[in-house]
Order: sequence, then structure tokens, then C-alpha cells
Amino acid sequence: MLTLKLITEETERVIAGLEKKHFNGARQAIEEVINVDKTRRQAQTELDQNLSAAKKLAAEIGMLMKQGKREEAEEVKTKVAALKETSKELENKKESAEQEMTRLLCQIPNIPYDEVPEGTCAEDNWVVKSNLKECVVGKDTVGNWDANPVVETAKLPHWELAKKYNLIDFDLGVKITGAGFPVYRGKGARLQRALIDFFLDEAQKSGYEEIMPPTVVNAASGYGTGQLPDKEGQMYHCEVDDLYLIPTAEVPVTNIYRDVILDEKDLPIKNCAYTQCFRREAGSYGKDVRGLNRLHEFSKIEIVRIDTPEHSAESHKEMLAHVEGLLQKLELPYRILRLCGGDQSFTSAICYDFEVYSEAQKRWLEVSSVSNFDTYQANRLKCRVRRTATGKTELCHTLNGSALALPRIVASILENNQTPEGIRVPKALVPYMGCEMIN
Repeated sequence: MLTLKLITEETERVIAGLEKKHFNGARQAIEEVINVDKTRRQAQTELDQNLSAAKKLAAEIGMLMKQGKREEAEEVKTKVAALKETSKELENKKESAEQEMTRLLCQIPNIPYDEVPEGTCAEDNWVVKSNLKECVVGKDTVGNWDANPVVETAKLPHWELAKKYNLIDFDLGVKITGAGFPVYRGKGARLQRALIDFFLDEAQKSGYEEIMPPTVVNAASGYGTGQLPDKEGQMYHCEVDDLYLIPTAEVPVTNIYRDVILDEKDLPIKNCAYTQCFRREAGSYGKDVRGLNRLHEFSKIEIVRIDTPEHSAESHKEMLAHVEGLLQKLELPYRILRLCGGDQSFTSAICYDFEVYSEAQKRWLEVSSVSNFDTYQANRLKCRVRRTATGKTELCHTLNGSALALPRIVASILENNQTPEGIRVPKALVPYMGCEMIN
């Protein structure tokens, strides 16, 4: 969440940032936080004064008793008792204001960086790079893809290719669980495993420590990374134990550093994790949910960094380069978008999406979001860095990205590499697959 210091010292910048993110009632929300903070500070001031006065009077009682002035001592005791009663009321008032302030802050999103473009939706995002010919920066131009030419044939969508080569059984998934829970089999399952191993190996080469975290978390972890209370309706909730199935490995991995003070010399911390991810995806329908386009359970490798404020921008660039390198090695047509303010997530300060092109569907499929959250998550997590030179602590920056989410990568591999002989396996995956063709 936003820090109170930022809100009170740079109020207009915060309001402008929230308006850029198209957060309704930005000024009202910030003014409400400031007013509640005034109430809290006033209660704290009065409480301090009361406690100080009570302490002085308590010292007088002993002196009066020694002097035999019992009646005067009793009068002072009465005053002390009254001050203590008032102090309790002030303590309750202060705690109530603190709770209300936390509630209000949790409802306010992060503010975007200056370089985040204006805009309200996905159509306003900016294409900053692509490996497609004739792709104009800032425009939604498909261009031409010839880095990996295949024999011209009728382009089938991945769900038909999956059925043709017995790779994925969507109907069986419906029988076992429901829509959005496919069953991978044979070379389809092997392709999943190959991609997982490939992504993890590439992350290790880039210096990421592999983590194998739980796939269920408590509410405190969901709150720490900002999924709660903002995305509560999108998470699967185990009500009896009050646990949540993770929507991404970002949640358990980042929460490793909740309530932790890190040494500056140990940053940046670089972690990666493979997990199953679970998302209710309420409200999704039509072409967006066909085949592998949008699932309730899927595999994903996540990269997470904890860094100092002054180095986090460089970390973000390195993460973007890592994800782009994966797509290049998989020989897929891709583009990178800088998200506009209105299309950013609740918690991000800046976010880049990676999309691969679906040859059969003639549309772009998001496969990764790489975000810098500035201090927003760290403030919730109470994740701090102790400076070597001064010994003082300050909030870290947290970053994360998909590297990569598997379903749409699989869809793009199948659709862009189909030939009359079968599906050509990208060269980088051949050692993991043990074959050059899926047929």
C-alpha cells in the first residue's frame, strides 16, 4: 500500500497518479486518509500529554504520603485515575483511527511511474518492441513473421491440433473437474514438462534460486502481495481452514520476506518457482476461454526480485530481457507492451506485458506480465533493507514476472509450428522433448 509519508508530503502527485490509473474518487480517498491521520495524530498527542501528566502526579503522591498529607494524596490519586480513564479512551480512539486508516489504504491502488502512458484499457497500451516485420511502435500492427517459416497449410487452432495429435483432452477435464481444467496426455504432458524444465534451467542460468513453495497460503500472505482484499473474488478459498489457492507463485515466494529486514549486501534477491496456479476467472466468456486461452488451473514459472530502490529499475530491465530471451529461444512471434495507467494491475507501478501471436486465431495472447511494484508490496509486507553505511532501514522494492505461463505458450507453439508432418518442436526444447516432431 502507499506510505502515509508519500500521501501527506506529495498529496497532489499521489492524486494525479491515481487519476492516471483511473481510480474513481482519488481526491476524496486521499483526503479521507489525511483526515483520519489527523485524528490519529491528535489522539496520540493528547494521549502522550495525559500519560506525562499522570506520571508527574503519580510522583507527587509518594511525596505527599511521606509528608503525611493523606487527603491531598487521595485527591491526586483521583486525578490520576481520571487521567488513566481518559488515556484508555484516547488509546481506543487512536487504535480505531489506525485500523480505519489501514482499511482505507488497502482500497487505494499503487500510483504509476511517469513513463506509464495515459489510457483507460488494453487498446491504449503501447507496443515498445516486436520481432515481427512492419510492427509500428505504439500501433497494434501484426506485421509479417518469417523467422521460422513452415510449410503452408491450413492453420488449425490449438484445440483442434491437441485433439488431432491426442495431446490435450478438454472433455475429460470437464468430466473430472469442470471447464478450464484440461488433461494433458502423452506428448502433450511431455511438452508441459519440457517447458517447465526449460524455463527453470534458464532461470537458474540467470542466477535465480529455485523455490518450491506451498500452493495454498493464509490470508496474511494474500494481503502482503495485494491479492487481498482487491482480488478476493478471483481466488479459490478453502473456507474451513481460511486458506487460499495461489493465483501465482508471486504470493508465497514474495511472502518469504514478510516481516524481514534484509542486509543491503544481499540484494538483489532473485528467486524463481514453478507452481500450479488457480484462478476463478469469473466473468470470462466467449473466444477468450476457448481451449488453453484462459484456464482455472495452469502451470507457471515465476521470477521474483527484492531490491533496493535505486537499483530496481535495472532489475526490471534485466527481468524483461530474461523473458524476451525465452521467447526468442522458443522461436515465437512476440511483442512487448508498456501498459497504460488504466490497464495496470492494482499493485504495480509499471508493467510490461509479453504477448505471442496466435497464427490460427489471428490474435495476440498474453504470456507474461513483468512488474515493478516500487514500495507498495513492501509496505504491506514490512520488508525492509538495512543500509550498510548508516545502519538505517527503509522499504525495499519488489518485482515479479511470469517466465513463463505455459498454456498460451503451448497454444502458440502448436499453432505456429504446424506442418503437414506434425508439430515442429522448437530447437531449444528438443533436448527436453527427446524428439523434433509431435505427430
